[in-house]
Amino acid sequence: MRIAVFSDTHGFLQSIDTALEIAGPVDLVFHAGDISSDADYIREAYRYRVYGVSGNCDTFSDYPGERLVKLEGKKILITHGHAYRVKYGYDKLLNRAKELSADVVVFGHTHCPEIIKAKGVLIINPGSLALPRRGERPTFGILEISEGEIKSSINEL
Repeated sequence: MRIAVFSDTHGFLQSIDTALEIAGPVDLVFHAGDISSDADYIREAYRYRVYGVSGNCDTFSDYPGERLVKLEGKKILITHGHAYRVKYGYDKLLNRAKELSADVVVFGHTHCPEIIKAKGVLIINPGSLALPRRGERPTFGILEISEGEIKSSINEL
């Protein structure tokens, strides 16, 4: 299973289009908030199954603040991250992942791409397709789950 991972798209639909073109074939898309209606755009324009959550800029969104998705025998926690104060560390996020027995956490909010493994949990922040920080280019992630293994990468536009 191949998953495109987006966050902090902030209505930059052309960046989403470009990212999906670069990503190539995917089975589904995760959208970690800001702006959650962009997840609707992906679903409607591309007919992908999309798992989205709301972020701090999604005040009137119907999307949940987090969701736990089970795919190919793996549990994946998707959240925007602001409720876990990810700009100040990942302890609260990791505690939530452990509480849910998540194998992977997908989050955003910081606009900075990162992949780390901590306490047995793969943590991926795809960065931002719209407003990258630290002078970086817009980024998105790819998760691949196959035969019980999880691979992840960060890709630039």
